[in-house]
Amino acid sequence: MQLAKAIGVSQKAIDYWERSVNEPKASYLIALVKEFEISYDEFFADIE
Repeated sequence: MQLAKAIGVSQKAIDYWERSVNEPKASYLIALVKEFEISYDEFFADIE
C-alpha cells in the first residue's frame, strides 16, 4: 500500500502489474525508479 501511495496509483494497479495483467505507463516507471532510488539500467536489467 505504501508503494502505491508513493507513486500515485491504486494497490490494485500494482497487483495487476505484478501478475502481468497490465503494464505500468512510462510515468509510473519513472516514479518507480525514483522511489527505489536505482538507475534505469538496474530497473530494466532482467528484462529480455
